[in-house]
Parts: sequence; structure tokens; C-alpha cells
Amino acid sequence: MEPTHPPIVIAHRGASGSRPEHTLAAYDLAIDQGADFIEPDLVPTRDDILVARHENAISETTDVAQHPEFAGRRTTKTIDGRAQTDWFVEDFTLAELKTLRAKERLPKLRPGNVAYDGRFAIPTLAEIIALAKRRSKDTGRTIGIYPETKHPTYFASIGHPTDLPLVAQLQAAGWDSETAPVFIQSFEVANLKRLHEVTKIRLIQLTAGQGAPADGAAPSYAAMLTPDGLRQIAAYAYGIGPDKAQLWTGDAASPLVADAHAAGLRVHPWTYRAENVFVREPFRRGTEPAAHGDVEAEITAALSQGIDGFFTDFPLQGVEARNALRTGAK
Repeated sequence: MEPTHPPIVIAHRGASGSRPEHTLAAYDLAIDQGADFIEPDLVPTRDDILVARHENAISETTDVAQHPEFAGRRTTKTIDGRAQTDWFVEDFTLAELKTLRAKERLPKLRPGNVAYDGRFAIPTLAEIIALAKRRSKDTGRTIGIYPETKHPTYFASIGHPTDLPLVAQLQAAGWDSETAPVFIQSFEVANLKRLHEVTKIRLIQLTAGQGAPADGAAPSYAAMLTPDGLRQIAAYAYGIGPDKAQLWTGDAASPLVADAHAAGLRVHPWTYRAENVFVREPFRRGTEPAAHGDVEAEITAALSQGIDGFFTDFPLQGVEARNALRTGAK
């Protein structure tokens, strides 16, 4: 399988290196910066409206703790085997969530984003779809969305399943084909297999550097990335979204991209961030964790392996790296 040309640039939670993540402002800026897809992580409200938050726990990304009327909503839950004490999206109606405002999740690493705290609401999937469609018309480019179903087994277990509502909303938007500007991603397996039966939209199996799917469908993510595991994924998914570290064995390229392509799968690694604490060691600049390393060079190294797209918090740098490689100007 030949790599996708040009590789797609996926704005991870929007231009989240420059605006608080999962806000319409972050998505809008990402589109201005040239991203091909914007990525909403989706969780359901108490009244079953899909909204964009990285997790259903919201104290790190909203001002909920500053709302005394919601003090009693703070509770402890066990999600994917881990106990958490927080406020959770599924305990709020959409109307209640809309009274909250987003804040920067990584204030020490991204102090410039703190200036935007309190300015933006939590967006719904419907609002994100509308933004993508409107900006597609404005720019003359096709702006896609790349939703992730968060904790699908957990949400189904508490009576808030998300897979079919997501498919229904995409269908209502006119998106229900292999050519629709949509990818659906999940770290779990069973829900992707169910989605494969009900939609033609392209599916992406996410994998992490450690651990295993929360639904118990595989012994480990590492086992899923063997040649045999990749062939099994290809039976229900269009591609994989591996941790970017899985592209490397030390300083050498791992066989993952070649093995995935041999199995008929596209490869969209995550997540390219500019801060030293996140870039691979060869691309760090200095020792300050919040200082920016050479994320463009890191992306270029991944592109040289033939990846088909990539997630980044900094879509402007991602687009520049992608375009420079295409023109040979790097």
C-alpha cells in the first residue's frame, strides 16, 4: 500500500497548543492554520447530547469548581478500572454544561493559553459539524472531523451508549460513506467492530504504548501491532492510530508502518506537541520542559517513514512540515 499523498494533518483537540482544547476557538484556529481534520473527543451529557471533552471528568478543563451550585455533583466513580473523584459530564444536562467555561488544561506548559480561560463554552458535536461545514465553504477546502468515542464500554454500562447516537448524527449531516470527511477512532475494539456493522465511515483503531483495550478485547496493544494483530484489525478498521513512540525502536524506525501498510491499514500516529517535555529526545532544544523543541523536524522524521497522517496540537507547524517535505524545501 502506497502512503497517502499528501498525508493528512489532524488538529488534536483543535489548535490546542494555542487555545484551550476542545473549544470552537481551538478548532477554528486549526482550520485557519491549514488542518485537514479537527478532532473532538466525545462524551455524553445526562440528556444524551454528545459534547467535546478529552475526558468525562471536567475539573481540569472547565471552571466547574468555581460554581457553588454544582458543588454537590463532585463524586467518585470507577472508569476503566480507575477510581476518580471529580465532576463528570454525564451528571450534567447540556444547559448546565453551557454555564461552564473552558480553561487551559496545561497552564504551566502553556501559560499563554491561560489568557483565554473563561472565554469559551463547551461545544456540542452539532456545533463542531456546523463549524466544519461552514469553514469548508469559506475556505474552499474540505474540513473533516475525526471524533473519538471515549470510554464506550463505560458509558454503555451506565445507560448512555454513544456509538449509535454518533452514527445517527453523522448520517443526519450527510456523512455515511467511505468518502465522507470523517474518521471515527477508539482505543477499544468491540465498539469499532459494532460500528463496522452499521456505518461505512472509516474507522481507526487507536493503540497506546502500554496497556490493553479497556473492553478486554486484546491482551495488549503491543499484541495488536504484530503482523497477525494488524491483519485482524484490518477486518474492521481502515487504519491505526499508534502512539508516536511506537514508530521507533531506539533511534531506528520500527517495522510498524511497513507492517500496517502490508496489512492494508493506514497509519495516523499521535500526538506531536512542540514542548520539550513531549518531543522525542533528539528534537529537544535546551532543558526547560515548556520550551519548544523542533517539532517540525520530529514530524518530518515520521513522515519519512511513510505515515498517512498525524495528530498534532500545533497544526501550523504540522502543515509546514508536511508541505516542506512535499516541495523538498526543508
